[in-house]
Amino acid sequence: MTSLRELIDLVRAYARQETIGELRGTWRWLAWGSVGAVSILLGLLFFLVGVLRLIQAEFIDADSGLTWVPYFIVVGITVALIIFSQSRIKQPFLNKAR
Repeated sequence: MTSLRELIDLVRAYARQETIGELRGTWRWLAWGSVGAVSILLGLLFFLVGVLRLIQAEFIDADSGLTWVPYFIVVGITVALIIFSQSRIKQPFLNKAR
């Protein structure tokens, strides 16, 4: 009977070690990833709005009828940044075995 209890305790300890330890690592990974993602998002947002305002102020005359061009330029820059960032992702999964 003691060997059965020891087996149950061993399985319980192993399950606790493998689930709680992995979940802590996962939550830490998600927390730092979220902080980094929000920081990059805000930085790029300010950068793109700055580029838009620069193009509007310096290169496009309001009377020319081409006031829509800066928006398409900024959308093009945004698409280029998205494609570049997708190409740089090296670890798409948390689990390294995949």
